[in-house]
Amino acid sequence: MITTAGILLGIAFFVAVLSGAKISNAMSDRETIRTIIDSDTQAAGISAQQIWLIVMSLIVCVVGIANSMLMAVTERFREIGTMKCLGALNRFVIELFLLESGFQGLVGAIMGSLIGFISIMLLSLKDYGMDVFRGFPEYILGVLAYMGVACILGMILAIIGAALPAYRAAQLAPADAMRVEI
Repeated sequence: MITTAGILLGIAFFVAVLSGAKISNAMSDRETIRTIIDSDTQAAGISAQQIWLIVMSLIVCVVGIANSMLMAVTERFREIGTMKCLGALNRFVIELFLLESGFQGLVGAIMGSLIGFISIMLLSLKDYGMDVFRGFPEYILGVLAYMGVACILGMILAIIGAALPAYRAAQLAPADAMRVEI
């Protein structure tokens, strides 16, 4: 749950910022919107501060994933010991944790990209009114590309965050893992 929620929030922020910039660029290019926007409003591009916030949120996301996967490894010592006593190789244990984390990351990224897109659409509706829907064909392919990249990024971040805990789980001696009292 923590892994999925961390990815969901990080990817929602990522998609919201990138999609918001794409929508505001598309809206500022239209003549009707250009008259509504004030001259002091920044309508185009992503600022360095926003890029910094995105990078920091994704780093925090990876740290949260690593923490939750370390907890999962600790809670499953006996399960890991049983698998290793039955002949599971270290590679199998690593793959098991990485697949679990990757799928959780993918689910969280899909939900996060949808939530990020819906939230930025609602905010754009507030700013631009119904013109957002008239300009939909101008920016939808770019936004869908951002959502696809975000889903892949979420899965990769989840796998990166789970790599060290998965390696530690694979290095457990079967007898030691079976003796652990939780």
